[in-house]
Amino acid sequence: MTPKQHILWEYIRDYTQKNGYAPSFDEMKSFMNLKSKSSIHRLIKGLEEQRILTRTPHQTRGLTLPQAKEIANNECSYLPLYGKIAAGLPIEAIADESEKIAVPNDMIGQGDYYALTVEGDSMINAGIMNGDTVIIKHAKNANNGQIVVALVDEYEVTLKKFHKRGHSVALEPANPAYETRIFTEDRVEVQGILVGLMRRYEGN
Repeated sequence: MTPKQHILWEYIRDYTQKNGYAPSFDEMKSFMNLKSKSSIHRLIKGLEEQRILTRTPHQTRGLTLPQAKEIANNECSYLPLYGKIAAGLPIEAIADESEKIAVPNDMIGQGDYYALTVEGDSMINAGIMNGDTVIIKHAKNANNGQIVVALVDEYEVTLKKFHKRGHSVALEPANPAYETRIFTEDRVEVQGILVGLMRRYEGN
C-alpha cells in the first residue's frame, strides 16, 4: 500500500469497527483532506486491485475489508519514536529509545528507521497533517523532490521537500502560506527520507 492508501484503509477499518458500517465517500474525502471524490475513487480502486478491499456496486457504504484481520495481524517492527520535529532540536537531542511505535513491515525495508510526530501544517498539501506520525529512513543524501528531515545550521530540524541546485539547497514546504528557504549546501544536513505516514482516527 502507498502511504495514502494505508491511511484510508486504517480509517475505513476503524470507522467500520466503531459504527458497524463503512464511511461515506464524503466522510472519506473530508478525513483525507481531498478536494474531490475522484481522488477517493482512485485510492479505493488501488485497494480493490490489491484485494484488500471490496466494494458492493450501487451501495453508498458498500465497502468491506475482507483481509482486515490478516493485515492487522501481520508482523510489525517497533521503531523508536523520537518526538516532535521542532526548531532548535537536532534528531540526536530528541532521540528517546525507550518509546517505540509498531509499524507494519510492508511500510519499511532494509536499513535503519525512526518515527517522528509532525508539528505544524507546512506540509499539509502533501497529505501530512499536524499530529501525524511520519516514518523516516536514515539517510545522508536525497534526490530532488523527496521529502526529508533536514538539519539546518546544526540547530533547526525541519520536514520539507528537498531540491539541490548547484551548491544551494532549497527546502520547500507544501503549503502556500510558507516560503521556500534556500541555503548553501554546507548549511543543510539530510538526516532521513520520508517513507511512510501513519494517522490515527479518533472519531467524535
